[in-house]
This record gives sequence, structure tokens and C-alpha cells, in this order.
Amino acid sequence: MGSISRYIFRTTLGAFLIVVISLTAVVWVTQALRDIDLMTNKGQTILVFIGITGLVVPVLILVIAPIALMISVAHVLNKLSGDSELIVISAAGTSPWMLFRPFLYVALLVSAVVAALSTYVVPLCLQKVHRWAAEVRADLVTNIAQPGRFSTFERGLTFHIRERRGDGLLLGIFIDDRRNPKERATFLAEQGSIVNNESGTFLLLENGSIQRREDNQSDPALVFYDRYPFDLSQFSGTQQYDKISVRERLLSELIWPNVDEPSYKIQASQYRAELHDRLMAPLYPIVFVIITYAYLGAPRTTRQSRGLSIAAAGGAISLIRLLGFISIILSVNFPVAPFFQYLLMATVSGAALVAISRGTIIETPAFIANAITAISERLVRRLAPT
Repeated sequence: MGSISRYIFRTTLGAFLIVVISLTAVVWVTQALRDIDLMTNKGQTILVFIGITGLVVPVLILVIAPIALMISVAHVLNKLSGDSELIVISAAGTSPWMLFRPFLYVALLVSAVVAALSTYVVPLCLQKVHRWAAEVRADLVTNIAQPGRFSTFERGLTFHIRERRGDGLLLGIFIDDRRNPKERATFLAEQGSIVNNESGTFLLLENGSIQRREDNQSDPALVFYDRYPFDLSQFSGTQQYDKISVRERLLSELIWPNVDEPSYKIQASQYRAELHDRLMAPLYPIVFVIITYAYLGAPRTTRQSRGLSIAAAGGAISLIRLLGFISIILSVNFPVAPFFQYLLMATVSGAALVAISRGTIIETPAFIANAITAISERLVRRLAPT
């Protein structure tokens, strides 16, 4: 690359890093606030909270990176145009392809990062989140149940302890189980402890009673016991560690799935949809850069407005991404749906590349520009102070 290309490459890459980091941080904060109950209600440390929510960052980058790249390319082109650098570079004899090349290099770099994320990093992070969250739920009695508080850690299941001793012994246990709509069970125990074995995780209650009442009975049944194992595995999620969802599969597992696996027999269409979603992901950065440059890359005078071109590029990219989501959803029932998205991206990219090679200035249709101008003027008049 020449000096101009290196300058554009550095500027675009720097702008992309700033935008992607900023957008990812904002979205991550909003997502993390939804999981703040890990510390408040579930008694987890801040390290566990940051660890679980931090594993979602690659997923966010996977979605945000193509949009951030489009924003950074539009910013750099708008800056070059505002400083009249595009006109000077074009007047010096630089071809549109040479000016487009550094933007394409950035797009290929981002595409490679997105491919690595979708192929390997994101599935592993989702697996780790799944298992870590299951471990948090499995540790619900020792970490979630706070002495002196009634804790509801699953709908219809309330837990209360009077005291927790340093050796892990729980004193004064009360459990109200209403998960079965036809039966209500209340467990009382003087003490209890957590027991883990090959059969699962149990709360071993000692010296207590069970009161069961069914809907068709007026009087409850009361049973006293010396020891009673209360199964925690049935709702803690500890038995779900080995069940990997389609989103958590590596790309190789989607391309060559184990057809004898029960999950594949049930979700074969989901495997196909997820595979196309992974294959499309690295294409979006390249397509978005081509479209953005086609709208904004041609040199213009300072009198020619670029605002409508930026809006048109953003609208075209948003439409393509929306159709991509729709095609993935439809591919569950219609296997040919993703191929229309591939065809759309290829057609739009081809037309944009032709426009770039010819140096064509893509203008917004006059009737749309006039309508937008009229609406803007009305808003200005209404908002203007009287």
C-alpha cells in the first residue's frame, strides 16, 4: 500500500476500534444490568458476575462489528470529503479501485475476526456461560438462601433457613413446594446439609415433617421422618451440563453433525439455519463496506449534500441485515430461504462494484429528497420558538 492507502487504512481501522468498543460497552452494560441479581439475589461474587456477563462480549461483537465498520467507513469518507481530500486524490489520478482498496483490506480483516468468532470463540463462550450458570443454580442452597430470608429461586418453590453454621450445616429449614399445581408440600426440618453423589445433589433433611395436601382432599397428610433427601438436581440444572444447544455447536459440528444424536433428529432444521447464519456472518462486513463506499466514495463538491447518501446507505444496509434475519428464521421450514439472501448480497455487491469502478455518484431520487426536505422544514418551523 502507498502512503495514502496506509493513511486511510489506519484511520478506518482506528475509527472502527473506537466505534465497536463504544457500542459493545454500551450494550454490555445494558445486558449486565439484567443479570445484576447474580450478586443481589443469588449471593455470587462480583468476579462471577463479571465472568458470566463478560463471556457474552464476543456474541455482542459478532453482531455489532459489521455495523461499526459501516459507521467507521462512512465517517472516514465524510471526513475526507469535508476536507476536500477526495477531490484532490481523484484529481491526482488515483483510480476509484486504488482508493477503495484500503477500505476493502479493513473489511477483510474484520471479516476474518467475525469468522473466527462465529466458528470457534462464540460457541465456546456460550457453552461456558451455560455451564457456569448451571453451576450457580446448582449451588442455590449454600449461596442463594440467606439466613432469615424467604428466597424463591424457582417459581413455586420457597426456601427459608434460620441459621447457617460455618461447617455448612443448615438449621431451622422450611421449604414450601407448589410447583405441582395439584399438590402442595411443606417440609420442616431441624437441620440439614448438602450431599453430592453419583445420583445428583440432595439436601439431606433431618428430624422433621412433611405436610402434603392435594386438591381433592380436605385434610393434609402429615409424615414425620428422621432423614429425608430433598432432590436439588431436578430443578438446579446440574443434569443439563452435557446438553449443548445448537447455538453452542462449533461450525464443524454443524457441517458434519452426528446424525445419530437425539438432538439432531429433533432439531435438524435448526442445525441448517444456524449453519447458514454462521456462513453469512463473515460476508456482512465486506458487503456493508462495498455499499457504503458506493454511496459515499465518489468525490463531490462541497455544495453536494452527503447527508441523504449516508441515510440511503444506512437504510440499504439495515434492509439487507433485516432480510438476513428473516431468511434464517424462514430457513427452519424453507431450506431454500438462505439462498435468496446469498443472491441478494451478491447482486447488490456486484451492482455497487460496477458503480465504484465507473465513479458513479449515487444520488437519492429527487422526490424522496424533496419529501425529506419538506418534512425537515416543517419540523423546524414547529419546534422554532415563537
